[in-house]
Amino acid sequence: MFHVRPIIRDDLPAIFALSERTGTGLTTLPADRTRLAARIERSLASFAGEAKLADACYVFVLVQGSGGDRDAVVGISAIEAAVGLAEPWYNYRVGTLVHASRQLDVYTTAPTLFLGNDHTGNSELCSLFLDQGYRHGKNGALLAKCRLLFIAEFADRFAEKVIAELRGALDADGRSPFWEGLGRHFFAMEYSAADYLTGLGQKSFIAELMPRHPVYVNLLPPAARAAIGTVHADTAPARAMLEQEGFRYEGYVDIFDAGPTLECFRDNIHAVRQSQILPVTLDEDDPVPDSVTDDIVWLVCNRRFADFRAAVVTAPARADRLSLLPYAAAMLRVAEGDSVRAVPLAPRDR
Repeated sequence: MFHVRPIIRDDLPAIFALSERTGTGLTTLPADRTRLAARIERSLASFAGEAKLADACYVFVLVQGSGGDRDAVVGISAIEAAVGLAEPWYNYRVGTLVHASRQLDVYTTAPTLFLGNDHTGNSELCSLFLDQGYRHGKNGALLAKCRLLFIAEFADRFAEKVIAELRGALDADGRSPFWEGLGRHFFAMEYSAADYLTGLGQKSFIAELMPRHPVYVNLLPPAARAAIGTVHADTAPARAMLEQEGFRYEGYVDIFDAGPTLECFRDNIHAVRQSQILPVTLDEDDPVPDSVTDDIVWLVCNRRFADFRAAVVTAPARADRLSLLPYAAAMLRVAEGDSVRAVPLAPRDR
């Protein structure tokens, strides 16, 4: 059975192996053992309640097994509690400038890119990556949306607004059209190199080299203009899931690849707003096949902070309690009489 738990130190080899398969553009999961080890330590401190808000980061892994710490790790996702407090958080805001002359009877609007730090202090969903061989069933929904139940259960640890910066479009050779059309003119390096340095936390060069004045989009090559707000092909399912949950693109893009930033107020996220707290009962019998019942698939988590667990289970669509088989209860680390937080998965996720 697949389930989600907080990352532990022993997961480093598996996470490093995953990072080598992410490709270019996932800056929060660099293929660097030292950086990944530091990220794990940040997560451990955060789950222990020892991290300051600026440093708090909660990293989760999707594992296949019965619930032991040594189960096979096949995916990763994370939440940054508040971006931009420890180091600047840059993005472009897509705006408009108007040029007009009554004398010449000319009125034009020009789309522009403004460099800014508007999302400072927001919580961020990040580092979502699922091994190619496990992108089936409900694994993607479990790995991505378990974070929303965690936010719902421990809302006071997160900002009023939650964002997700999605990976931008790349061409067949792994190059970013947006970078080739804009960034390359200010950074004497390849996109992959700038992307890697950002993943290592070396972001000072951004402030030092990026243009401070608005960038006129019409001056960029067509391919660069088309890339603004467009996601990487592998990221399209993640965008669809976020949009199901109420996240929207509000005109902010990444400064390197122009991937869109989606955002939603925390309390308006579907899983936060619609999740229920239900008591647990144990069921010793195997469930009746779905075809002859009204059962649906639920995303469920326990209500423990440091010992968080999440999984998908089948239960009636309308219920005042959640009936679990013993193995599922053991995997979630709950017992008869405990309570869990649960929300039905959207139809397309089931």
